[in-house]
Amino acid sequence: MPGVRIYTRTGDGGETGLQGGSRVPKSDPRIAAYGAVDEANSAVGLAVSACADPGIRGILEGVQSDLFVVGADLSNPDAGDRRNRAAPGMAGRLEEAIDSLEGGLPPLSSFILPGGCAAAAHLHHARAVARRAEALVVGLGTAPECARYLNRLSDLLFVAGRAANRAAGAPETEWRPGAEK
Repeated sequence: MPGVRIYTRTGDGGETGLQGGSRVPKSDPRIAAYGAVDEANSAVGLAVSACADPGIRGILEGVQSDLFVVGADLSNPDAGDRRNRAAPGMAGRLEEAIDSLEGGLPPLSSFILPGGCAAAAHLHHARAVARRAEALVVGLGTAPECARYLNRLSDLLFVAGRAANRAAGAPETEWRPGAEK
């Protein structure tokens, strides 16, 4: 769009706009929550860029689209506005993806350390960011479907990390408390 500037200067005073036109401080918990969702989306994007498995990539690209819905929901303080609300079916889609990916994995016998191939490392990082986003959303107390989605998302990202390692032939490193190397 020629002539449209990305900068507006309206946030220079430390406030930002929400859907509906209200303005809040950039330190507002709602801004922190959807900022963490945006960060999770970026972390998932890194994982997509490193993931060679088309099945996992497809799931993750769907997650990125869902995270825009979650962010839009969180940026809308009007609880009566249903245009962008996260729906219960979104978490259900994640459960289906988890079940599908988990079917090809060996059962866990211990905790595993985050890492392995690059895609798995990015997925484990995205999982940690999603968990932080979930905690911030829960703190708002106003978006239970968003919190539910983020809870399932952290599970999906863990399983996707394991699946990415399996697809790449990378071993999983089990956590051995007290083990010396």
